[in-house]
This record gives sequence, C-alpha cells and structure tokens, in this order.
Amino acid sequence: MKRYYLDHNATAPIRPQVIDIIAETMRHDGNSLSVHEEGRKAYKLVEDAREQVRALVNAPVNGVIFTSGGTESIHYAVHGVVKPHNIKRIFISAVEHSAVGANAATTGADVETIPVLPSGVVDLDWLKARLKDYNTERDGGFFVCLMFANNETGVLQPVREATDITHDAGGLLFCDAAQAAGKVPVNFVMSGADMMSLTGHKFGGPVGIGALIAGPNLPLEPQLRGGGHEQNRRAGTHNVAGIAGLGLACELAKQSLARAGEIVALRDRMQDAAVAAGAKVWGAGEKRLPGTLCLSAEGFSGATQLMIMDLAGIAISAGSACSSGKTKPSHVLTAMGASEEEAISAIRVSLGWNSTEEDAAAFIREWPRAYERIKAKAA
Repeated sequence: MKRYYLDHNATAPIRPQVIDIIAETMRHDGNSLSVHEEGRKAYKLVEDAREQVRALVNAPVNGVIFTSGGTESIHYAVHGVVKPHNIKRIFISAVEHSAVGANAATTGADVETIPVLPSGVVDLDWLKARLKDYNTERDGGFFVCLMFANNETGVLQPVREATDITHDAGGLLFCDAAQAAGKVPVNFVMSGADMMSLTGHKFGGPVGIGALIAGPNLPLEPQLRGGGHEQNRRAGTHNVAGIAGLGLACELAKQSLARAGEIVALRDRMQDAAVAAGAKVWGAGEKRLPGTLCLSAEGFSGATQLMIMDLAGIAISAGSACSSGKTKPSHVLTAMGASEEEAISAIRVSLGWNSTEEDAAAFIREWPRAYERIKAKAA
C-alpha cells in the first residue's frame, strides 16, 4: 500500500541532501576542538553550519548555541536565565509545548499561565495588565515564554508585541520557534526575543540536533559543563555530522519558504473537504503555519481517526496526548475553550517540504469517507 505522510509537525522527512552530507561528514576523522588538520576541518564544518543557522533566523553573530534539539534548547533557556537574572516568576502561555511548563516547574520560580483567546492567540491585554505594576526590584526578575507557532493548531503568535510589553516591564522573553523555523520567515532580531529555540527534524534536518539562539551578551548559566565547547556555553563534543546536516537543512529551507503559498493551497483544500463533512477547524481565522490543519469531529475520537487513516495509508497525529492508556484532552484546545469531547476528537494534519497534491488528495478522499461511516453507525 502506498503511504502518505501528513505528520511533518511531529518529524519532517529528512532531506536526501542532508543524509548525504551527514554520511560524507562521518567518513572523516577529527574532533572540532583539536588543533591538527583533521580537527580544523571538523571545526570549519561546525562554523559553516553555524553561519547557515544564523542566516536562516537572522541570529546575532555568536548567537547560535548548538544543542541536541528542541527540548534541550528549552531546558537551557528556562534554567539558564534563572540565576544570572534573579528570576522569581515565569509567565507561560497556555498553549506552550509541554517541555516549557515541565522545565519551568523545576526552576524554583513561581509559574503563571498567560491565557489565550478562543482564536488560540495569546491574550496580550492580560499580559499588559499583569505586568503593569510589576517591579523587578521588589518582585524579582521575570521572563515570558511564548512560542512562535503552535505545534497543534499552527497559529502564529504576536511575539514582537509580547516582547515589547515584556521589555517595558523589565523582563526577558523566550520564544520556542521549533515549528516555525524553516516553514515561515523567522527573524530573531526583529522579533525582539532574548532567546529562541529551534530543532532540525521539524523542517528536513536530522533528529538530535538543534540550537538555542541568544541575544548579544545575554548572561546564561551553562547547563552542561566540562569542556570549552560553544564558547563555554554548552559542554560536550560536537556532533559534527548532525551539525553539518542542520546547517544544510537551514540552507535548503529557502525552498520550503518559496513553496509556502502552494502548501497553504493544499492545506485549504483539505480543510474545505473536512469542514464540508462536518469538522470544526481550530485557529482557522488566524495566521497559521502553511501546512498545519487541526480539526475536531463530533463522535470521531482522535485515536480512532489516527488508526483509520493509518489503515488507509495516511500518517497523521491525534491532537490529544496518550498516557498510561488513557486519552487526555489537548491542553491547547482546552485553553482555546474546547469542550472535552472536542479536545479528545482532535487530530493534526501537517504538510511540509516534500508534500504533494497526491498527499492532500489522499486525505480528501479518505477522511470524509471515514467520518461518514462513523456518523452512519451512530444514526
């Protein structure tokens, strides 16, 4: 059976050119911190890739810190600022990736949730009102965590506006851009964010490599110690092959950005077919990632949709998380006002760099047909 991969937001297929450069790099010897010729060649590969990452998101010079991926970058950002900036309070949007909240909870700082509007966009009025009388000398330092694009709905967040509000009150802002980098234009400097995370496997790079982008001269406490790597900001021998793969993926991402309009058209065709069949789309009225479609269907659980689509050769994601065999409602949709039924019946369909008309057509053919069968049984 032919397979159709519509789960790019989980992990995008790795680009063939990236596989090639990883394989080629692994054939060569050398530690990137060694001073002999082999080491110097490895070092150059790392620094060339750093420039490619920097160029993709307009990071400042020396602002790219290589990590093992998005989760480590989040951990570093959240924990790394606490001591240097006397952080006593962390504000997290209600739709952040679970890694943000899980790491914030272990810092010792107080954690507050910033609500979102029914559209899925963060409530900037709430943030402005909450920070109006915040006094860093009296209350301690604080920072705000706001993602660039939501991993379930694809909704883009007003990072620049949130940063301005945060900075006016004397705080810092961290932006998780894992879902946005390589899919929509991301400009670290223009966003105003103090820190930003990204990971390669979301846009055609390898799994196990990512980066934390930090503003110029921003004090951060290293979370991995023991060596002088990354200018003493993150110890550990460089994954030179993975870094080279990430760099090339960043370079090739320009092709994906050029295809954005085409990807939007494919997504909208799938959306129209799902809505015609009775689905509810989340975040439809807001700016979203080009290839992300999140929908709920009454009486059609996300887990059931996933299994039926898989049997039809289509890979998607359930919009809810599963733990210990129990399906839990999506915290993202719940924050947007979804009922438990709506949150449990949510799925995410996501296109990316190599998605085709055939991929969209498969969903348009199979999903409405499956939902009609479910409704017929319930009638």
